[in-house]
Amino acid sequence: MSYEKVAQAKEIIVGTKQAVKALKTGHVLEVVIAEDADPKVTAKVVQAAIDLNVPVNKVDSMKKLGKSCGIDVGAAAVAIIQ
Repeated sequence: MSYEKVAQAKEIIVGTKQAVKALKTGHVLEVVIAEDADPKVTAKVVQAAIDLNVPVNKVDSMKKLGKSCGIDVGAAAVAIIQ
């Protein structure tokens, strides 16, 4: 489900650091986290989303998440922008 949501989103931000920055701007509708990513890497994104009451959805694979974003490498976190 979330893979399709990412693929169909008009604007996304890929990566943990960029997702945290985007969350701070207040324009993020939802964050998608790959469960096979290192929790140390995704912890800041998840915490920022929780602090700002932004929904966090999880998917099983970094590789599939990256593919949904149109990139050839895995993605640990993706922010879907308004």
